[in-house]
Amino acid sequence: MHSLFHLAFNVTDLDEARRFYGGVLGCREGRSTDTWVDFDFFGHQISLHLGTPFTSAATGHVGEHLVPMPHFGAILELPAWKAVAERLKAAGTQFVLAPQVRFEGEPGEQWTMFFYDPSGNPIEMKGFRSMEQVYAA
Repeated sequence: MHSLFHLAFNVTDLDEARRFYGGVLGCREGRSTDTWVDFDFFGHQISLHLGTPFTSAATGHVGEHLVPMPHFGAILELPAWKAVAERLKAAGTQFVLAPQVRFEGEPGEQWTMFFYDPSGNPIEMKGFRSMEQVYAA
């Protein structure tokens, strides 16, 4: 059985969120009202509601870096991940952790990047050559 993940969170401006999630990230917009909008976030549903974004702090250890916690994101096959990285770079995105490879040549080799949406919500995108490697130990 294949299931979908759903995450609802706050943003400060729906038009700005539409430009970022729809325009920059390339997510398809779904239903909406005056106070929220849904997106297909790489095969999963996110619901962006007007309000105060959740609080995060740079407490997560990724190698030698501290990254914002909590955060959310998606795991993509490497070609799709690279395309997202290029769209983010072209849009002038400021990265918390620039696109890079981790664990190169080891089980679980992955590409990662951290950035914030326009409302300050932290996002991590991971890329794998093969989805079978996501849980490799």
